Amino acid sequence: MTIDVLIAEDEPGILESLDFILRREGWSVQAVTDGDAVLELIKRQVPRVVVLDIMLPKRSGFEVLERMRSDEGMRHVPVLILTAKGQQQDKRLAEELGADAFVTKPYANAEVVQVVRRLLGEEE
Repeated sequence: MTIDVLIAEDEPGILESLDFILRREGWSVQAVTDGDAVLELIKRQVPRVVVLDIMLPKRSGFEVLERMRSDEGMRHVPVLILTAKGQQQDKRLAEELGADAFVTKPYANAEVVQVVRRLLGEEE
């Protein structure tokens, strides 16, 4: 089965919320709670989009993104950075590392769905 959206988020409440709103749109969702798990899962099964928190245990979202962009098998996967750190330097670093989109927590559910839809190429 294809994974439409891989969520990398360590906050249980946020993870549950994201999982719910994305599944409600009809997408298949897989979730992991640390940076190493993101890379391990992508090596086994490449998702269509990654929703990536910056502050993750074991390996930060920035480190994950950097690793993804330097790996031929993962380079093409669109990445939405989702973070409570809304500072300009974080956004700039995410863009420099190759993030495709950036949403700051707290976020509107509709905004996340809209960005994921765009990254999946399913815009209406």
